[in-house]
Amino acid sequence: MEILIGLIIIAVGAFCQSSSYVPINKILAWSWESYWLVQGLFAWIVFPLLGAMLAVPEGRSLMELYTADPEASLWTMFFGMLWGVGGLTFGLSMRYLGVALGQSIALGTCAGLGTILTPVFTGNTQDLTTAVIVGVIVTLAGIAVIGVAGNMKAKSLSEEEKQETVKDFNFTKGIIVALLAGFMSACFNIGLGFGEHLNFGEDTAPMFKTLPATLLVTLGGFVTNAAYCFYQNNQNNTFTDYTATQLYAKNLPLCALAGLLWYSQFFGLSLGKGFLTDSAVLMTFSWCILMALNVTFSNVWGIILKEWKGCSRKTIAVLIAGLVILIVSSFLPQLLG
Repeated sequence: MEILIGLIIIAVGAFCQSSSYVPINKILAWSWESYWLVQGLFAWIVFPLLGAMLAVPEGRSLMELYTADPEASLWTMFFGMLWGVGGLTFGLSMRYLGVALGQSIALGTCAGLGTILTPVFTGNTQDLTTAVIVGVIVTLAGIAVIGVAGNMKAKSLSEEEKQETVKDFNFTKGIIVALLAGFMSACFNIGLGFGEHLNFGEDTAPMFKTLPATLLVTLGGFVTNAAYCFYQNNQNNTFTDYTATQLYAKNLPLCALAGLLWYSQFFGLSLGKGFLTDSAVLMTFSWCILMALNVTFSNVWGIILKEWKGCSRKTIAVLIAGLVILIVSSFLPQLLG
């Protein structure tokens, strides 16, 4: 029963993340670099800090925790900076492929690599059991099927129909960017692996133990994204977005909501893992589960936003088959284990 509760919590977090781009689409007048930075302030600083504070017992501090193991802290933040590069290209993948297909390819790559590479980088290769590896393979198979559906979509629609659903649709360019985004985004889980012990042990509830490391990863990502956004502000003369205070009442709540929804996936991952401690397989595979569910829900949003409008029944059937495979992959390691 506890395992089911943990999986449901992770699923709720995945649904929230997949919904985070809905409020972003309603932001008025700001350039991409400006609203990306502002929502990132909430997604990568404010809410992760509030979450990390839940892991700190009374009378202790986060700084005390980080300075006690500076090497682990620095590695965790370093991989967060690499993940930040993935976050930047992640947005481009959705620009060229749409929310559904862009997130599917990027998050699918992220799911597989994040699960496999984390034990390799941290030296815990014993965690790569047969059940975990099979689960990753099935997840990647589901992503591949969705990719086939995307290719079928690209071939079946006219240029006008493609741009009606996704304005800058470009399948080839989008696939390249999405694969790069997925590879770099996998560094998030590697960072969490290096920061696995950054908690107060028995004084921290199991469901909050990964939140201090999550803060360091997102802080590293914020540094990368902020540097790029300020560069774009300078290049495009859009620093005036921040002084357009008349838009704050409309845009700030939308940025805060987007940030909260985005962070919910990792808050949910931490809470969910607190219920999976009796299953070493699911603890290792939890990252892949989160990414697979993110892909599933992003495609639900893609259907709602009519990104698959005009596609044939055969294309939709292939898409649904890919989603079913992803859902099965979330439970497969536990069945095999």
